[in-house]
Amino acid sequence: MRVLVVEDERNLADAIARGLRKRGMAVDVAYDGDAGHEAAFVTRYDVVVLDRDLPGVHGDQICADLAASGALTRVLMLTASGTVADRVEGLQLGADDYLPKPFAFDELVARVLALGRRATPAAPPVLELADLVLDPARRVATRAGMPVDLTNKEFGVLSELLKARGAVVSSEELLERVWDANTDPFTTIVRVTVMTLRKKLGDPPLIETVVGAGYRTAEVGA
Repeated sequence: MRVLVVEDERNLADAIARGLRKRGMAVDVAYDGDAGHEAAFVTRYDVVVLDRDLPGVHGDQICADLAASGALTRVLMLTASGTVADRVEGLQLGADDYLPKPFAFDELVARVLALGRRATPAAPPVLELADLVLDPARRVATRAGMPVDLTNKEFGVLSELLKARGAVVSSEELLERVWDANTDPFTTIVRVTVMTLRKKLGDPPLIETVVGAGYRTAEVGA
């Protein structure tokens, strides 16, 4: 899942980003409204965690512009004001969810995950292929009932491939969805991650390489 955090309180923004990355999400951070507005329209994010009161472009404007654009990005709006009127106004602007400060971090994570599941195409809460079961909310993977120990990036790649339901996913798409903006676009990290993922998943193979195009899940038993 790719997430953008737009928050001018740097310590809070960095803490949110660190926490979400520990949950295996690819997270970019913008510290003002101008940078946040630009990032939100340059990269396709699943979720934007958006502070309402931002310097530069106001959070309300970013939210309204995203809603008007028809983007599939879900918006979780944060604000220091938690009155009912403020929540209603934020939702009317196009926000998908609203969380007043201060908040419990576990609640923020749960809300981000819930919004991410509402992305299009909608993904089931548990992803399955043959005897492989992937539970993104619990960060658990099993094959034939046995746990599979995956790194955050391996888990992210596998999740994207399973959500594609057999469609080819390019290396560029995986890089965009699983890694953040600081990753070298010319890196071989996707190929290396898929290679180690295949080894951990074992036989019969569940990931196919489509030469010149990318990767897809295998048609098990075909």
